[in-house]
Amino acid sequence: MAVPTRAWCFELPKADVHVHLEGCIPVDLLEAAARAQGVDLPVLDESRGLDGLLEHLDASCRLLVDPGLVAELGSRFARRCTWDGIVTADVIFNPTHWPAWDGRLGEFVDALDRGMSDAEADGHPPVRLLPSVKRDQSAEAALALVDAMVALGHPRVVGLSIDGNEAAAGPTGERFRPAFERAAEAGFHRAVHAGESSGPDGVRDAIDLLMAERVDHGVRAVEDPALVAELAARGIPLDVCPTSNLTLGLYPILHSHPVDELRRAGVRVALGTDDPELLGGDLTHEYHSTAAAFGWDHGTVAEVARTSIEVSFAPDELKAELLAELDAFVARAAVEG
Repeated sequence: MAVPTRAWCFELPKADVHVHLEGCIPVDLLEAAARAQGVDLPVLDESRGLDGLLEHLDASCRLLVDPGLVAELGSRFARRCTWDGIVTADVIFNPTHWPAWDGRLGEFVDALDRGMSDAEADGHPPVRLLPSVKRDQSAEAALALVDAMVALGHPRVVGLSIDGNEAAAGPTGERFRPAFERAAEAGFHRAVHAGESSGPDGVRDAIDLLMAERVDHGVRAVEDPALVAELAARGIPLDVCPTSNLTLGLYPILHSHPVDELRRAGVRVALGTDDPELLGGDLTHEYHSTAAAFGWDHGTVAEVARTSIEVSFAPDELKAELLAELDAFVARAAVEG
């Protein structure tokens, strides 16, 4: 059984539906922002795990106070997708990481939109935005974010996410249930981080209380066979980021990661990058390294890519176009050998 090459994985049309804007800031943009403010660049302390990562994101985002740099970040994100063989992306951003833009969600989104629109006009992939609640916020703050999204009515903002350290925050499903219900009523999609720093209970809260259409990470669902069976039966996808899980110490080596076990159990699995600029790697690497670790053939890798497009929050018409592009690539590659 032949494992796809990295070049094949790059050319494979795929979506990144688990990626954080905060973890996609190029170093040169951070350097420019730090010079303008006369401060040193923040340094990530990987020994502190998820807490260290979140603090580093706060420190990095605090530097981007200029709308021009935010627009450049939006443009660079879309262009980075092209360089990684990504055909569309749902990108998460958490307003709590961006204190300079507190109370100015519309201006922040407008700046990102300018950059992303410029990149898309140059032929780079379409990108959608998902503002995110942080788990240590109040129920009132989460509801305020949803109300701000509704009032903004920006076409690039398509859904609500939630992230943060579940282990530190404890169970938060009941607290944020009203916000996610309000988001659903307003027509927003829902993507919920769970099953990373929490166990299977976090995943169950995500699907039962927060009406998650996608679960970001979700890998610790594997610890509860009944939950795995439910995810498979209900077709609820997991957006899995193996490199991130390994870097943050969730699993020691890729061969011990449960992504393949979940896939073989019938769970819909997509691969994502999480924080690619910060943690290193790209989506092509995620596909190639995971395929190599578990012996995935071309058909299996293509099916994971298909899932990524199907579970994206792209409009149905765009999904159909991208799936046709995927099918054409697979057929062409099979003929070419």
